[in-house]
Order: sequence, then structure tokens, then C-alpha cells
Amino acid sequence: MTRTHCPYCSLQCGMTLETPHRGALEVAPWPEFPVNRGALCRKGWTATGLRGSRERLTTPLVRDRATGELRAVDWDEALDLVAGRLVALRRDHGPDSVAVFGGGGLTNEKAYALGKFARAVLGTSQVDYNGRWCMSSAASASHRAFGIDRGLPFPLADVEDTEVLVLVGSNLAETMPPAARHLDRLRERGGRVVVIDPRRTPTADRADVVVQPLPGTDLAVALGLLHLLAAAGAVDEHYVATRTTGFEDVRRSLAAWWPERVERVSGVSAGELRDLAGLLAGAERVMVLTARGAEQHSSGTDTVSAWINLTLALGMCGKSGAGYGCLTGQGNGQGGREHGQKADQLPGYRLIDDPVARDHVARVWGVEAGSLPGRGRSAYELLDALGTREGPRALLVHGSNIVVSAPNAGHVAERLAALDLLVVADLVMSETAAVADVVLPVTQWAEETGTMTNLEGRVILRERAVVPPPGVRTDLEVLAGLAERLGRPGTIGTDPEAVFAELGRASAGGSADYAGIDYHRIRDEYGVFWPCPSADHPGTPRLFADRFPTPDGRARCVVVEHHGPAEVVSDDYPLHLTTGRVLAQYQSGAQTRRVRDLPDSGPFVELHPQLADRIGARDGEPVVVVTRRGELEAPASVVDTIRPDTVFVPFHWVGANRLTNDALDPTSRMPEFKACAARISTARDRVATPGTRLVGAAR
Repeated sequence: MTRTHCPYCSLQCGMTLETPHRGALEVAPWPEFPVNRGALCRKGWTATGLRGSRERLTTPLVRDRATGELRAVDWDEALDLVAGRLVALRRDHGPDSVAVFGGGGLTNEKAYALGKFARAVLGTSQVDYNGRWCMSSAASASHRAFGIDRGLPFPLADVEDTEVLVLVGSNLAETMPPAARHLDRLRERGGRVVVIDPRRTPTADRADVVVQPLPGTDLAVALGLLHLLAAAGAVDEHYVATRTTGFEDVRRSLAAWWPERVERVSGVSAGELRDLAGLLAGAERVMVLTARGAEQHSSGTDTVSAWINLTLALGMCGKSGAGYGCLTGQGNGQGGREHGQKADQLPGYRLIDDPVARDHVARVWGVEAGSLPGRGRSAYELLDALGTREGPRALLVHGSNIVVSAPNAGHVAERLAALDLLVVADLVMSETAAVADVVLPVTQWAEETGTMTNLEGRVILRERAVVPPPGVRTDLEVLAGLAERLGRPGTIGTDPEAVFAELGRASAGGSADYAGIDYHRIRDEYGVFWPCPSADHPGTPRLFADRFPTPDGRARCVVVEHHGPAEVVSDDYPLHLTTGRVLAQYQSGAQTRRVRDLPDSGPFVELHPQLADRIGARDGEPVVVVTRRGELEAPASVVDTIRPDTVFVPFHWVGANRLTNDALDPTSRMPEFKACAARISTARDRVATPGTRLVGAAR
């Protein structure tokens, strides 16, 4: 029996893996692990579904220039080819001609090694990862308010102890089902759950109050609520005066956000807003948790800041059973954004342009600080530059399926095609691997050991349970093999425990300090919360009780203003399109769509009966959604749980992100996945010419 953790979302639920029959790998509960107490969702129970699958990649593949087909080669040929091409490109076009793209599902060890490989081996500044598209807006807002970014500054179980829980843009019951039990227990104790979402999701079915604003207007709702709270005298004036700065400027900025204006902007009635403000004002403990629905906008950072301002005004941050948190999405969405695979970052959540940080990390790596590159392009900007005169000519991809997951995906596919070299390390032939020049087969979670950091900031350990198939290597071994061929042998380690120890030294003194954490402590303590600066430090399950990690110890309230989505509806595109996840699938679906025991009915378009009647659509029949970037044909799912002026498409399949907008948040560089203008027709009435109006709901 091997104790480990689920390969999917940021809960990182504990599980055990057992082999009762001749190599068969089975999932069993781990009741003692505190995050899930043995509970798993259907994805967790079927997590071993790719073990032994014929879809596993087990040999390197290289695209034959004569035929255009991928052919099997041995590892030496593949790595020699990649290294040779990288050497030539760097010689002819400089180090930034090579880029690296990581993922929020990589272990801490792999994310750390990827950032080190980019900077200390390749010397490139062009490194970022797909987590930029998940939690970056919440991270940016948390940094500027609190001086630190840890998704939840308290254990998840604290949710049960609040009085009013506000979920903004979260479908927690489908995206992390084992966490939904906390909602039920909160309500059993007399607490109230509020869900703010354009769709009435299964999470809303567990709520006491459901508010359905237009996509992209969560910020206006937050401003309207804070306007009402300030007018009612519900602000904790002592807390604001002693533990924050900037609130008086925020207070003045709220004057224009009276309830009737918020109703015109968001579609949330003034009465609903007043009732919710009254609920918040009367509670001793309020907790606000945001997720991608609020964050994946061109104003995502400001949206989160508005909700943080609200919790600070009520005096909730640092109070037991209260405060603000972000429900991190990807399995290592937290750790993956801490240790160097971001364009602006060094390990320990240090900024790459900080001279002190550069000196510290350079000493750990045994290089000169001046040799480290500076800040590079953010994820989408990096992809947008691929194959251009000033952009990278080669891209190495680890742990990401860009073709499915990038916004404006049709354009991104064109940029990938313009590269001189695309190298993809993956365990299956993902849509991105299928267009690569070189495909490198790597291990899946049960075949390797490494740490993850869950949404609470709890560092946990995934243990290897089985040996990988012959011909498969770990990402660490791939990077080490390339580093050796590029003249930097020994730069990248292949033993994950040794790499984690080095990560701890590199992170020491940073805000995400892992220096006191090792594999033994993680095993003994069911995970360790960072920051943990020394071996005798107990870890930090809860932050902000006495002070915030800012220079003056106070949280910073920030004035923000609502501007709405970057792309507004029009006569030609009169509907709001939003995207999201479904219960049985995960992220780009590269793994879950290949698990036989998970239902895969394909993409669909969710629309309200009023809209369906207007266009003559029937449930299950094909409809076509068109935006300024592309179109998608999929079966209609006619439901009364979505706004009549909004359509929803899940993003686990090719097509959804060909529709989405690549407008970026100016601070986080988050693309606007969650709101763009669209039109819809039945497939039989298809009109593909831009500028021709199909139909929209009444506005």
C-alpha cells in the first residue's frame, strides 16, 4: 500500500494505491488525511485509468521531414536532436530564441527544475506556464493587499466555522466535490452559503442565497455591496484604522455605486443587493472565496481586490473562521506559482528583478547573478510572439496542452506552426503533442515521487507506487539529459528528494519559504504549511492573525473601478459567452477523456429555454456559437439555470477556446476566458459570415 494524493485538482485529496492483483493498481481511501478524510470524486476513484492504457506514450517520437509523420526513435537520438537544434538557435539568434512553457500540474521539484533549466542552462528569459491562466489575478490582488499570495490563508476546514460564506465564481460542488461537504456542515451549524455565478450550478443547489450577475460584473456587485455596508455603518472602523491603509480613498470611491446603478450594470436587482448586504452586515464571521469565474477577466485583479476590500472593511482578515481566500484550481496551482517557472519569478516567490533575490538564488545555483536573465513575456504574450521576428523560434512544453487550453486557440495554433522546433513532454498524445516536432514520453503521477502544494498552502508528498513503463522517463531526467548535452552536466538533479532539498535552500527567506520542510516531516505531519523557515518551525496553517507581511504590517485597501469585459455585446454579437468545467472532466481533458470509466459526452452549449425558443433550438440538437475569433458546433443543452442572455460552453474539448478572448488583465496578464460577445444559431440556420446577426436574448 502506498499513501499518495489524487493527480487532479488543488485539494490534492489523500488516497492509497494498492496492487491486489498481478500489477493492477487500485485506489483506496486514506481516511486519516485531513483534507478529504477518505472522500474522493469520480475522477479520484478512477485515477489509475491510464495505467496500462494503449494510449500511453512509451518511446520518443520525431517528425520525419520527408513524410511529415512522427517516427519512433531512441532517447539518445531524440535528446541529441533537440540539444543540437537548441545550440544552433541560441548561437544564431540568442538565448531568448528558445522558450519554455510549464504547467500548474507539475510537482514542485519539476516546476523548480524547469525554471532553473530555462535560466541557468538555456539562459532564456522566455519561460512561463499555464497557471498564468488560472490563479494569477487572485495572486496579484493578494500580493498588493496582503504582501503575500497563498490561496487560502487558513485550512479549508475553517469554512465550517464561518457564519456567511460567499462563493464568487466557484462551482465547487463539481470542480472539487469532496470540499462540498464543508458547505453542508456549515449550513447544519446554522451558517449561510451565498453563491454568485451567472449559472445556477450544483453548488448553488447547496446554497441559501443565489445571485446571477452578467458575466464580467462581479466587480460591480462587490462595489455595490461595500457601498451599502459603508452607508449602513457596518464597517469595522477600529480594524480599518489599526490594520489597514487606504480605506478612506476606497470609501470615497464607492459613492457612485448605489444599488440601482449596480442593477443596471450587473442585472442583480437592487433588492437582492440590499438583502445580501444586510446578511453580511449582521454576521460576526464572513468568508469570501473567489475562483476562476471572478478572476479570468481582463479586470480580474481589480475584481478580487474589490472583494478583498469588502472583507477588510468588515474586519474579517486574520479573524478565525473568516477572511478572504482563493480556491486554487490546478493540482499544484499554488506550488507551481512559487518556485520559478513564471516569467517574473525566482524560487520562494521572489521577483527576478530584485538584486537581493538574484544574488541569493545565484549562490544556491553556483552561477553569477549577472548571468541570470531578466523578466520575460507572460504566458499568452509568449505564445503570441512564437515564430515572429522578435519572438522565440523554439518552444519546450512540459505539463500543458496549449492547443486546447489557450485563449484564442486558433491563433495560438498558428503561432505553434510557425516555430522552427516544438518539443512536447507528455504521457499521452495530447492535441499539442500531435503537432510537435519531438514528443518525449514522461511518467504519470503514480510512477514518480514529488511534492505538491495544495490550495491551503499545505506541502504534501506524492509517493511512487509503481515503476513506469519501459522507455518512459521523468521530466527531471529529460531536463538533466538536455542540460548535459548543452554543456551543463549536474545542473539539474534527477532525485526528487535532493531537488526538493535544493528548492528549500533556494526558497529560504522568500515569502514562500520551504527551508524547514523535508519529505520526512511531510509524511509524519500529513503535510506542512508554508512558510516554514526552519526544521523546528511548526509551519503556518493560518496567516494574518497579528500582522500582514507588508512593510508596515497593515493590509492595503486599493481603489478599483468597474469597466466591464473588454469585449461588449453588440447587434452582431448580442450574447454573453462564458466557459467552465464539468464534473467528469479536468482541464484540457488530455487524461480524463482517455479514462474509460469517466463519461465523455463531448462539448455542449448551455442556453436558456427563452433563447432556445427564439432560435428554434431543441435540446440535444446541434447549435453553432460564433465569436469574433471562431465558431463551435455542439449539441444544445437547454436549461433554465442560466441567464437568458448568456451561453455556456465547457472547455475540456477542442473548440471552446477558439471562441474566447485573449484580452489581458494589465496586472496579472490573465486572459479573459470568462466573458466575450457571441451569437448563436441552430446548425440548420448556420450563418458564418461575420457581421450577420443571428439572434440574441432580449436585453
